[in-house]
Amino acid sequence: MSDMTFTLTEEQRALKAAVYELCKQYPPEYWRDLDAKREYPDALVNDLTKAGYLGVLIPQEFGGAGLGIMEGALILEEINRSGGNAAACHAQMYIMGTVLRHGSEQQKKTFLPKIATGELRLQAFGVTEPNAGSDTTKLQTTAIRKGDSYVVNGQKMFISRVLQSDLMLLLARTTPVAEVKKKTDGLSVFLIDIRHLKGKGLEVRPLRMMMNHSTNALFFDNMEIPADSLVGQEGKGFSYILDGMNAERILVASDSLGDARWFIEKAVAYSSQRVIFGKPIGANQGVQFPIAKAHMAIEAADLMRTKAAKMFDAGIPCGPEANMAKYLGSEAAIDAGNACIDCHGGYGFAEEYDIER
Repeated sequence: MSDMTFTLTEEQRALKAAVYELCKQYPPEYWRDLDAKREYPDALVNDLTKAGYLGVLIPQEFGGAGLGIMEGALILEEINRSGGNAAACHAQMYIMGTVLRHGSEQQKKTFLPKIATGELRLQAFGVTEPNAGSDTTKLQTTAIRKGDSYVVNGQKMFISRVLQSDLMLLLARTTPVAEVKKKTDGLSVFLIDIRHLKGKGLEVRPLRMMMNHSTNALFFDNMEIPADSLVGQEGKGFSYILDGMNAERILVASDSLGDARWFIEKAVAYSSQRVIFGKPIGANQGVQFPIAKAHMAIEAADLMRTKAAKMFDAGIPCGPEANMAKYLGSEAAIDAGNACIDCHGGYGFAEEYDIER
């Protein structure tokens, strides 16, 4: 690890700048309007796709940029640093690892070029269940082989972007837990086209959440999917999903870093302009210290995110680093958000300042 550098290359800095410039074309009013209507940012997602940013992990032979998790992380960070919300599209990156590492050549040829152009969206990831939560080995959705098909029955909960997605990566049990030696065996991953399944064995029930985040409960009732939807080997899906979860943690840490940087930039600007008792509030240590503390937390989290991403791209196991990056990134974002709200006072809760969003 001694030769691993934590400085960005010229190309990576240029990538960050280009993503930020694109996202700044979508001002705060765009996001406020979407929130009021509880709508998905289709226009931004389409622009990011056309620019090649959401296909950054797809190999060049399939129409993507063939870059690494590090570049994907920088893209998501800049979407959030611009004031946007990368949660609308980050799944396409973290699901990609499972498909790239374990999908068949046929699956890659069929789907990846169309994902790269935006003809197909892969934004839905079906793992969580009402009775299993984070204990993935206890999931109860089953996929039973029947000739050239699998028949799926069960439920999923909090599955985001299903209504905005054409494809979904689904984890289901193909061998009952009582019949396997290890409880992590017998789970399988499927890459399925859900466009024609809605209403034909798949019911999507939107869940209204505290914020404008499109998530759903899914119900499978004898839903038939082609046998060639299976990703990799039957029964080995748990390890495939774990692969993807390290990518997800690095990328979600990057979402948080972008949020945190947005908060700090906003707090610094406001505290230098807001004059109370004859001087800018930023001259007061009570305002300065929380902002400075949050800034330091961001830089520390950035180092861990960068270390995890570079390890992931180098093929080095990075489970602890990915987990630490996600934790440190989320904590830094919370601290930065609180510092930003505090320095704005009551205005921190006003929609027009965008902080509460």
